[in-house]
Amino acid sequence: MSSSSSSALEMEIFQYIDAHQSDFIKDLKEWVAVESDSVQPHLRKEVMHMMTLAADRLATLGATVNLVNLGSHQLPDGQVLPLPPVLFGELGKDPQNPTVCFYGHVDVQPAKKEDGWDTDPYTLTEVDGNLYGRGATDNKGPVLAWINAVETFRALKLAMPVNFKFVIEGMEEAGSLGLEKLLEEENQSFFSDVDYIVISDNLWLSNKKPALTYGSRGNACFFVEVECGSKDLHSGTFGGIIHEPLLDLIALLDSLVDSTGHILIPGIYDSVAALTEEERNLYESIEFDLEEHRNNCGVKKFLYGTKEEILLHLWHYPSLSIHGIEGAFHEPGIKTVIPAKVIGKFSIRQVPNMDLSVVKKQVVEHLEGVFSKRNSPNKLKVSMPLGVKPWLADFNDLLYEAARRAIKTVFGEDPDFIRDGSTIPVARMFQTVTQKSVMMLPIGAADAGEHSQNEKISRHNYIEGTKLFAAFFLEISKLHRDLHETSHTETVN
Repeated sequence: MSSSSSSALEMEIFQYIDAHQSDFIKDLKEWVAVESDSVQPHLRKEVMHMMTLAADRLATLGATVNLVNLGSHQLPDGQVLPLPPVLFGELGKDPQNPTVCFYGHVDVQPAKKEDGWDTDPYTLTEVDGNLYGRGATDNKGPVLAWINAVETFRALKLAMPVNFKFVIEGMEEAGSLGLEKLLEEENQSFFSDVDYIVISDNLWLSNKKPALTYGSRGNACFFVEVECGSKDLHSGTFGGIIHEPLLDLIALLDSLVDSTGHILIPGIYDSVAALTEEERNLYESIEFDLEEHRNNCGVKKFLYGTKEEILLHLWHYPSLSIHGIEGAFHEPGIKTVIPAKVIGKFSIRQVPNMDLSVVKKQVVEHLEGVFSKRNSPNKLKVSMPLGVKPWLADFNDLLYEAARRAIKTVFGEDPDFIRDGSTIPVARMFQTVTQKSVMMLPIGAADAGEHSQNEKISRHNYIEGTKLFAAFFLEISKLHRDLHETSHTETVN
């Protein structure tokens, strides 16, 4: 296809998307209205309903849809709930086309207006060009944008440039229960002809400049439990004569990280990869406004004062965060009690080359060493209930080049190549199980507020994101064909 005919095709596609903005926003409004919160058991039926809506939407495109039953799971209180099915969809089987699999989720985090929302979280509301609602950016908006891009080719009666496969789930916010096992079972069948996997479930680094994500940190979550006896005690009767578990716990938590954010656990940095010149150059070229980022998160000051230092400590180095204490009195007012047992909760966001088993050993040895110096008779128990490895992709891969070109076409500039400081288990899960190329292609801006009050996606990002996906279909098709033609020619010669 010549560049002029390609440009004309893109123009036709983009004009259609612009003309149907209202329809696309109406679709998003209908999806946001479903309270598909996978965390709260009483809303499980809403998640089921949302999966049916997504399946129906794909079926209208002509896709073959299969809702795969995952069975049920038991909650800590003994209640048994059905797991939402995972949606597998297929559209197109042209052997000349590459096959692109898109992953997304249609469940959401809990949200209530009284939590601090300015609008009803389940009524999509447009204010100053922003579309506010739970799931608008995480992840219903991007899922619909991808579907809308596919629908555009169908509506214009254009040949599909790629074969599409879809994996859409309803338990991402609750840990993607059952997904990895299903991927393993389907690896030799559903994924056998997949060439590339695209995930759009994260954000840009900037409010305005697009980004491509090639890595994320892992997460090792820890519980540190200190127990004194079988019951809570009165502080007037026992205060000053016993070893209080909460004092032990605070000393343990205080030993983990210093005031500069440096982790104090011996050996924790030993496996962190040396910073390469290529990575350093990437950081220098990234557009990152410290003031904008500070305003987005609502804090007065960061631990570090330069862009490079901030990005290094978000992506290249591990971090340790303390999340809370279970068992301590936390309600309004005063309760003069000495709790019998307290559990501190913290996590370490680990980076590539850090081994989870080694990290766990280092944490346990450090905490046991600190505890022993206190000469406390209390019982100490350290556990790691959750461990997720980091993910890293090759940003020189064909998949990233196709996305870079598509972003340049739609937004008029090259994207930043970024990592994500958070943990995105599905990216590593798909890459490990399928051994395919995996890319994260976000369309939400840094200020989208995923998981927070007033979550949003701007009208601009939602519509231009739809164009981006459509342009990406054309680019990956062209680059894939060029690669295979070159390989064929070299084989013949």
